[in-house]
Parts: sequence; structure tokens; C-alpha cells
Amino acid sequence: MSFSLEIPVIDIAKSLAGNAAERRECALELRRALEEVGFFQIIGHSVSTELQEKFIAAITAFFDLSLAEKQAIGQDRSPCNRGYERIGIERLEELEDNSAVEKKEGFTVRPERALGRFMAGPNQWPSTDLPGMTDFRTTYMEYFAAVHELSSHMFRLMALSLDLDEHYFDAFAADPDGIQLCRSHHYPPNPTGAGSTGRGIGAHTDFGALTLLLQDEIGGLQVLHKPTNTWHPVKPIAGAYVINIGDLMQRWTNDRYLSTMHRVISPASLKPRYSVAFFNDGALDTVIEAIPTCVAPGEAPKYGPLKVEDHLMRRYKQSYSIGGASIKTPAELGMAATATAVQPMGITV
Repeated sequence: MSFSLEIPVIDIAKSLAGNAAERRECALELRRALEEVGFFQIIGHSVSTELQEKFIAAITAFFDLSLAEKQAIGQDRSPCNRGYERIGIERLEELEDNSAVEKKEGFTVRPERALGRFMAGPNQWPSTDLPGMTDFRTTYMEYFAAVHELSSHMFRLMALSLDLDEHYFDAFAADPDGIQLCRSHHYPPNPTGAGSTGRGIGAHTDFGALTLLLQDEIGGLQVLHKPTNTWHPVKPIAGAYVINIGDLMQRWTNDRYLSTMHRVISPASLKPRYSVAFFNDGALDTVIEAIPTCVAPGEAPKYGPLKVEDHLMRRYKQSYSIGGASIKTPAELGMAATATAVQPMGITV
């Protein structure tokens, strides 16, 4: 009999109502999910269906633009990894042949900042003269703010799940100069189904701390159950967020919580697939060391200290270099921290 992995679904509505006991109950569900699976879905959250639908309509209109119109704000024109990402520029496959092109295109936004820190700087936006782009920026940032707020709530539940004060991660999650980014994806229709031509995103673990993913009804997201070396679907639930942690959080919890390998195998479909991932990878200057509640008495932490910025620089450089791009650090670009205008390219293709 084949093994079937159940991806937990957690209703967090009660945890948003302010009752400490109910927040603790949700936190315990989160603990079980991250210790046993590394993935779960949440419903009953704070992001409205109306905003989700408005956002998906906005990114659909963006990806429907011509390639020339999208490449006018391509990441090769940005010093800080913002804007349009063409098919094949990032490759994440860690288990198999990573030479196969990943069939997705993307668009990345972060808070507007001056150039200087790693990945800090101005966003690129499509012209409002293009079809459907009049309110694109407003909608995108409204959605960004709503999911950022939700991510902060999830960090509080995670703190409770680790027997910490619920505000333990607040400064990390809210740092205005930290790594919070919202990346939308478009997967072209895939009439032939699985196989190398159906690889949307290769098998990988996320780099940082916490990911919140909104996916449409097409499906294709799969997680690896390492003990049995089998892949299992994360079935789409309308309006739900798929939650997982990344390598930094696994390290921070001393391997108590799992950063789980996952991929997207675009299913056979005549319709395109859309998804949007919000990554809250926190304050760049944070030094990750084992959380005390994750180290048993008399035992030593499994890992030494690691600065968030150093880890993320290494992982981003690795994933983009495979696709022929080069992520530049501020030092490599020779930028002053006070720079405000777009400088020479941060990604070369």
C-alpha cells in the first residue's frame, strides 16, 4: 500500500481574536506540522478574499503583457533584484539535473529603500499607460502590506510553539530594512503534463525563515517526505496560504523544525498557473544561534552562529548563477548606502 502524506490544514481564526488560550492551541498545531511535515496550510486568516482576487487579476494582466513590455522592467535593469524575471533566469533544482529550464516567469517587489544594503533599493513598475496597469502598483503594495502583517502573526504563533514569549520574533519580522519580498509567478499552460517539460520549479528548500504562498486551483506544488523518498501534492484550497519554513529557521530551531524539500511539477492543463510567494526572511544583521528552548539540557547546539545577510547572499548567488545571472553585493557594485537612484546593473545576463 502506497504512503500518503497529509498536509495539515490549520484554522487560525481564533488565534486572531486575541484569546491567549486559543492562540496557544493554534501554536501547538503549528508545532506538530513543522516537526512532522514542514508544511501546512492556513485558513481563517486576515487577508480578504476580495484583496486576493484583485491581486491575482492584477498579476494576470501583468503577465499578459508582451515580452518586450515586461523586459523593459527586467531584473537585468535593477541593481537590487527587482522587477520582471524571465523564464530560466533562476534555477533551484537540488536533487536532479539542474540544466533543465524551469518553466516560470516572475515579478519581484520589496519595500522601497535607498540602495546600499543587500537587495535594498527601488522597485521597478510597469508603465500605467499599459493595459490593466493603472492600479497595479497600488494593488501590489496593498497585498504586500496585508501578507506582511499576516506573516508577523505567524511568527508570533511560531514563538508560542517554541515555548517563547510570543513577541520573540517581532523585531526580526518587522525590520524595515530586512528581507521581505513578494514574488508572483506565472507558469505557462502545460498540455503534456509531467516530465522535464513540466518542471515549474525544481526541488529545493527555501533559503530563509518563513514563506506564505497563495496558489490558484491548478495545483502542482509537491513536498518531499524524506523518510520514504516520496513526493506528495499540496492540494489547492481556495484562499488558503501554504506555509513553510526555510533553512535559516531550521537552523535557528536546531533542526527541531523542518525545512522541507519541495517543487512544482506543472500538471497537464490548458490554463496557466499563478501563484505568489511572500518571503519574510527577517533582519539582515540578525545572528542566528540555536534558540535555547530547542537545545536539550547538557547538549550543545548543532550549528555555530550565522549572520542572516551572509547566508542569504550565498544562497541567492547560487540559485541565480545557474541560470546565467550574477547577483552583486553592494560592495561589488561600489554603491554608497545613501544612493537613491538606479545604479549599474546588479544582475548581468
